[in-house]
Amino acid sequence: MSHEPTSSRLQTVNDTQLQQLAELLIDCVEGDASVGFMHPLSLEQALAFWRRVADGAARRERVLLVVEDGQGIVGTVQVVLAQPDNQPHRGDVSKMLVHRRARRQGLGAVLMRAAEAAAITEGKTLLVLDTASDDARRLYTRLGWQHCGDVPGFALWPRGGLCATSFYYRELDV
Repeated sequence: MSHEPTSSRLQTVNDTQLQQLAELLIDCVEGDASVGFMHPLSLEQALAFWRRVADGAARRERVLLVVEDGQGIVGTVQVVLAQPDNQPHRGDVSKMLVHRRARRQGLGAVLMRAAEAAAITEGKTLLVLDTASDDARRLYTRLGWQHCGDVPGFALWPRGGLCATSFYYRELDV
């Protein structure tokens, strides 16, 4: 990329964007990312997931952020805003995904900073997330997130086998 990548917030998601988000999710699962889906992930299953996310974004229950390159959506992250009554100050960062063709270009950091900014705009003062990815662990630590523990055997890798998951939080400056 010749310019600094930027993110944009999608409050409505069109069919082309749904397709690109589904393809991004499939790419991550094919690359063995533990993101809640097993391999092989069908296009229908990925589209159904993103339709639910789009519905939540339209209802302002979540923030959906994307980064695009010349071929379309290449990265995404969500901030889940809808929380229990006793946790109105908290948001969950979810599904931070970067296409394999665009990794190591700073897109993860762009997405995470945008997620933090969006959370502040939405009145959140605390974010939490979990990850099974060593690359993501390094990113979150570099960005100032606090590691608060690991759970062994928390989830499955997309092709089977248990993986540990690390939990992080970040208090936001408002």
